[in-house]
Amino acid sequence: MTEIAAPSGFRNLWKRAITGLILIAVALGALWLGQWSFWLLVTVLAGIMMYECGGLLKLPARKTLSGAIVIVCLMLVFSPAYAPVDTLDLMTAGVVAIVLGFAFWSARLAAGFAYIAAASIAIVFLREQGGLIVTLWTLAMVWGTDIGAYFSGKTIGGPKLAPTFSPNKTWAGLIGGMASAMLVSAIFVITTELRAPIIPLAALLAVVAQLGDLLESWLKRKADVKDSSNIFPGHGGALDRLDGLLPVAICVAGLSFTGWLS
Repeated sequence: MTEIAAPSGFRNLWKRAITGLILIAVALGALWLGQWSFWLLVTVLAGIMMYECGGLLKLPARKTLSGAIVIVCLMLVFSPAYAPVDTLDLMTAGVVAIVLGFAFWSARLAAGFAYIAAASIAIVFLREQGGLIVTLWTLAMVWGTDIGAYFSGKTIGGPKLAPTFSPNKTWAGLIGGMASAMLVSAIFVITTELRAPIIPLAALLAVVAQLGDLLESWLKRKADVKDSSNIFPGHGGALDRLDGLLPVAICVAGLSFTGWLS
């Protein structure tokens, strides 16, 4: 009997799903363990994202690699050995990022460094200071946004959201992502101590996540590449997976820092 090969799109969907489940399991395991496990995962991903950023900007390998090394060294300041993170730490990190960026790299890589460093520090701050539930909500909300946007965009289609930045994003995908983020947040309100205002907040943060996605899509179009790298089968690189989380983490950390989420 002749075996019928599965369509390539179906195989890619399965590869994407399996890889996604593995990545989620690793993230949840590190999140649950906290401390060094979570910090190590974030630090490794920060170094990878910095290297991918330099690649997207078509910068020399030495600048790209130096950026990755420096961001890993910077994250040492925010390791559990020096926790908790305070205002002075955040200000110092910002100054270091700006000075090193403009002194040794280019303005573009300096901006990428500051952005990735701020988001990486923010997610570590959330786990250590905001707590397990707030960090889990942040991750789940972004995952929900991505899933809702993907399936809404695929099934509904319709007008493009920002074709200049990304030809595949649609308004239906954005609305589906917002609805999914609100649904995830409603579940957290019912099952945890988080308050109801996070539900409408999730809709706004879903927009922020999509803006992060659009930013990376624009960088990839400028670089004329499909993915930031190919380290995750079916998913591309670290930036491809975390583009929406980066700006959301900064926003949620800011809200947590001010006590709004307490």
